[in-house]
Amino acid sequence: MSKQFDAVDIIRIKRDRGTLSAEQIDWTIAAYTRGAIADEQMAALNMAILLNGMDRAEISRWTAAMIASGERMDFTPLGVPTSDKHSTGGVGDKITLPLAPLVAVFGVAVPQLSGRGLGHTGGTLDKLESIPGWRAELSNAEMMRQLAEVGAVICAAGAGLAPADKKLYALRDVTGTVESIPLIASSIMSKKIAEGTGSLVLDVKVGSGAFMKNVDQARELARTMVELGKDAGVNTVALLTNMDTPLGLTAGNAIEVQESVEVLAGGGPADVVELTVRLAGEMLACAGIRDADPAAALRDGRAMDVWNRMIAAQGGDPRAALPTARESTVLRASADGVVASLDALAVGVAAWRLGAGRARKEDVVQAGAGVRLHAKPGERVRAGDPLMTLLTDTAEKFDRALQALEGAVVISATASEPTPLVIDRIS
Repeated sequence: MSKQFDAVDIIRIKRDRGTLSAEQIDWTIAAYTRGAIADEQMAALNMAILLNGMDRAEISRWTAAMIASGERMDFTPLGVPTSDKHSTGGVGDKITLPLAPLVAVFGVAVPQLSGRGLGHTGGTLDKLESIPGWRAELSNAEMMRQLAEVGAVICAAGAGLAPADKKLYALRDVTGTVESIPLIASSIMSKKIAEGTGSLVLDVKVGSGAFMKNVDQARELARTMVELGKDAGVNTVALLTNMDTPLGLTAGNAIEVQESVEVLAGGGPADVVELTVRLAGEMLACAGIRDADPAAALRDGRAMDVWNRMIAAQGGDPRAALPTARESTVLRASADGVVASLDALAVGVAAWRLGAGRARKEDVVQAGAGVRLHAKPGERVRAGDPLMTLLTDTAEKFDRALQALEGAVVISATASEPTPLVIDRIS
């Protein structure tokens, strides 16, 4: 029988900057998952962790305990390498959509368990649900079959994966403890390791539109997650990528799907193509495939073929018209000059207020809502030129969206040096 502890003693250890033992951590996660530790006690422990941190052994064991709270998937019967990507979330981040089919072209299975958006960061499932007929919920058997037949799947994570994380995440959200690096890292990695992928590439966003606003914090989070992956036997690499400016020219749901299809057709915005190809290269290398040319597979239509099969396998019609918003309004440049900066957070909040995102988990999103950008940093504009088009089904939402965009675009006389899209690589 496992050793019993007292929740108050566990809280006191972290409050007083002590170190929790493996047995104490195992007991805490198991007891909280089954309801033997009250929410207010776990909230106090989370705050103590946020303020005093955890060492590597504690974070590793905390993650392992969260994985042990539920089931683990096993893709070894597929007989091919598996690779997955996780992004910490940003504005216009539709990379998963072209990336999963692109990697599958090269014989690597991509089990991409994704989520829905909350606040200003968009959710991959919300984007895909704008495709008529497409469904996010798959059984494990359906997921395995699709990976065997198509090579890629993007779907919702089943309730059986790391249930402790689901409970903990909801609590952190309402108690001001989301920002703790040990808790963020263990939350992300418990789900990804339980998912059973053989290798993992992390896209850790940094900048105004990202969860991590500064590079040092983002680097610490990336390093922590890479170590957790390696501790669990998952080949893990992280890229730090710039999220001061939105990715691509769209932030929303259907409009981001449309842009992703343009990328799969060999076109699309340069930054989306660059990051898709770079992440594909990292995922393939992690899976042991070194001589692939992802850029060629975008140009010649092979990735588009996998996309069409992947969407159809989940009930979607890849050729159906996507929903469009009923109302639109244009934000125009106030002066001649060069776009010096474009605040990703402001664009994300505007898209959210237009109906593309949700404030609470139960909110319904508008498939056609969002922001379409017409000029990015470094581009020259004249007074009166369109900077962005705002899209929604509900015209009364325009006022609050436009408020979010006040000061979001800075136009100057000269162009500044562009920030590289990929800031660092951690392995």
